[in-house]
Amino acid sequence: MRVVVLGAGYAGLTLARRLESTLPDAADLVVVDESDTHLVQHELHRVVRRPAVADAITVPLDEALSRATIRTARVEGVDRDARRIHLADGSLDYDYAAVCLGAETAFYDLPGVQDHGIPLKRLDHAHRLRERFLDTCDAGGHAVVGGAGLSGVQVAGELAALAAERDADVGVTVLERMDSVAPVFPEAFQSAVRDALDTAGVTVTTGAQVTGATADAVELDGRTVPYDTFVWTGGIRGPDALGGERPVVRGDLRLDAHTFAVGDAAKVVDADGEAVPASAAAAIREAGVVARNLDRLVRADLDGDADGFAPRMEPFRFDVPGWIVSVGDDAVAKVGPKVLRGAPARAMKATVGAGHLSSVGAVTRAVELARDELG
Repeated sequence: MRVVVLGAGYAGLTLARRLESTLPDAADLVVVDESDTHLVQHELHRVVRRPAVADAITVPLDEALSRATIRTARVEGVDRDARRIHLADGSLDYDYAAVCLGAETAFYDLPGVQDHGIPLKRLDHAHRLRERFLDTCDAGGHAVVGGAGLSGVQVAGELAALAAERDADVGVTVLERMDSVAPVFPEAFQSAVRDALDTAGVTVTTGAQVTGATADAVELDGRTVPYDTFVWTGGIRGPDALGGERPVVRGDLRLDAHTFAVGDAAKVVDADGEAVPASAAAAIREAGVVARNLDRLVRADLDGDADGFAPRMEPFRFDVPGWIVSVGDDAVAKVGPKVLRGAPARAMKATVGAGHLSSVGAVTRAVELARDELG
């Protein structure tokens, strides 16, 4: 019996750690990721201003996992009919699998955007952005961030803070095609995020549809916005292993009887019919449900299905207490009906990041991250 977890992001690592403690000994657990480390991605923007944070937000998989076999390889495809995973260096058969490969940056075939826009998905992206923006600071230029979701908001805030620390005359502009920043979130949260960006000195332009980019300007309908640094956080697509698609999964989070999709790799509609936003909070909660369901399936198979009935699957319902985003040295948090900024929100943000690191066994890194967050 082999259970395979594809990807070691928020969903994959959470799922694998839970399966390590629950799966029967007769089941082999394999975790496949192209990196040998787990990245706390919602803190990646911090590396642009504080490169040393990289050490706190990367956790070696062999430290986070004890029972699972770790295979460092790129997943090229998933043949669900054959129950076979195609890797860059071979293949791997499975009895049950969970696709937790996350999402990639979507460039939507906009001319020049992929060539000139720096995404923010990996550590090397953060380091490249820092180098480019420091040159922009020295030249007194302008930075443009395409997309005002949480990732775009955080990186814009970080760039503005870095420019302020260096006393550089640099403008930072965020472009958003929708009518508000953080457009998929509650209105009160949107308003507070917009205020935080204004306070940070970030220029926000909503209703701005990007149509392309050149080496020195972002093209909008009818006009251009010059830049020296261009960051693109304008959307996500599915992983290459799924053909760039994000398949829809319902409350049981299953693609088929033997394959689950967890986290940003899929478009999740929960058991109440609600669309679930792509987020670390959702991915971690989904992983908990899938861990319990996989354990039931594996035990039923190992014990033999005497009555002819498959185990009942626990449905996933998305219930998150609130949302948090950092904007430079400020932060915005929504907890229930309340929206907070400043020190209380920053403390909550630090707790979330440190809490996740602690949950994957990286207690020392959790302390380091909290220390950086709280300054």
